[in-house]
Amino acid sequence: MDHAAVLAHYDRDLRKDARPDGPDARIERTASVVRQVAGAHGWNGVLWSGLDAADADAAIAGQIEHYTALGRAFEWKLHGHDLPADLGSRLVAAGFTPEPEETLMVAETAEVIALTADAEPPEGVRVLRADGAAGVERVVEVHEKVFGADGGGLRHRLLTRLAADPGSLVAVVALAGDEAVSAARLEAVTGTRFAGLWGGGTLEHWRGRGLYRTLVAHRARAAAARGHRYLQVDALPMSRRVLERLGFHALTTTTPHLYGA
Repeated sequence: MDHAAVLAHYDRDLRKDARPDGPDARIERTASVVRQVAGAHGWNGVLWSGLDAADADAAIAGQIEHYTALGRAFEWKLHGHDLPADLGSRLVAAGFTPEPEETLMVAETAEVIALTADAEPPEGVRVLRADGAAGVERVVEVHEKVFGADGGGLRHRLLTRLAADPGSLVAVVALAGDEAVSAARLEAVTGTRFAGLWGGGTLEHWRGRGLYRTLVAHRARAAAARGHRYLQVDALPMSRRVLERLGFHALTTTTPHLYGA
């Protein structure tokens, strides 16, 4: 993989030329910033910036003013190659709170499919598409248990997206009997090379049994069926180790910086 070329495609397709991620969201562009504005349950934040040391602080203040006027908390999605080099420090100085650093990882969809051709869930576990309200509820159930976070916003986003553009979202849940033990989703970005893997989580007592790999395999096949050449993940350290074995390459880092949350 040509890392520099793929990172340039990523910056253009998913950041500079970003599309809204739901029917209640819109993309706004200024000379130096691309941001999404959504409803209270949607994702609000800065996707891309083209700044330098001379204009960074003013741009940061401008985004704070913009979202504050809308009554929205928001995220500045900072990437490791964004400029100026001290942009993260400037965001913290302006009142943003950084979350743990993640690694942006990208793989060729075809390679992932080849490396997961033998992926199967453990005995007694079945993997289902969550394409309705009941399935979404199981996905949210896993999310809340694994990540310890309220799933109300996720529930709203999934149901809204499934209603408005069902082909762009594939949510899957693994069931052991009636218990939801793992879940994840694929968000396909129409008209781009990329589909994103998001929300992968497995209950602690089910980890180490191949569920994560199985759900990656399901989503890779769904991405291929939709014509996406690349899979993209913002990976935490535990996931990174597994993803490297599945053909994913680390391209840069990404650190969410939150304001008003």
